[in-house]
Amino acid sequence: MKNKISITFLLIITTFSCKTKEQKTVSNPNIKIEWTTDLKGDFSFKENWSYKEGVYKNSHGQVSCDGNCPAAINRMKDNTGKIYKDSLQAFYKLIDTTHVYHSLKSENRMYEYSGTDFIEFKKLKNGTIKGESQNNVSTHSNLILELKNNSLTASVYFNSIRDLGIHTFPLKSGTIKIDKTLFEKGIVKAVFDFEFVNTLETDKKLFWKGNIFSIIITE
Repeated sequence: MKNKISITFLLIITTFSCKTKEQKTVSNPNIKIEWTTDLKGDFSFKENWSYKEGVYKNSHGQVSCDGNCPAAINRMKDNTGKIYKDSLQAFYKLIDTTHVYHSLKSENRMYEYSGTDFIEFKKLKNGTIKGESQNNVSTHSNLILELKNNSLTASVYFNSIRDLGIHTFPLKSGTIKIDKTLFEKGIVKAVFDFEFVNTLETDKKLFWKGNIFSIIITE
């Protein structure tokens, strides 16, 4: 008799847990892409560039590196950070000083976000084109887009460095316009305006809007 009661109790708890989990699940809708052949907007940001994360110009006018850099370069600098003249050639063999052109200009309300100028798109083997904005040391929310045929899904992936955990904020509503001519040439030129479901604090609105100009990389 006790075993039957225990089993019945466990079944009730399991059923309740499943229902609770289902109630917390939020769907991520598709939205229709608005194609255009003459997309208007300010895309002058694509002419701007930055060095890769951690690479910068020091007070001596030299391109240097700080943060996540090869340990060997520390022996090539004096106590003011100046790179020794006889170490310059070896230094730049270890440090990537490529100019990375900006591909994103946007504004948003997101958690642990200080800004980013980059979004990268890849064409996957299944035909989906996936875009993801790039994080840095002080930005931990990144925009994720998936384009297939004439529709798009969007979400924000938040990986907190504090005690807020990992969260995915699904799309609530939004619009995106993409230049069809450039898209067929492998470039995403777009204007977007998205609102997201805040599964962390339901009373706070989350949004992300801006302009994109990015080359599509094929896997």
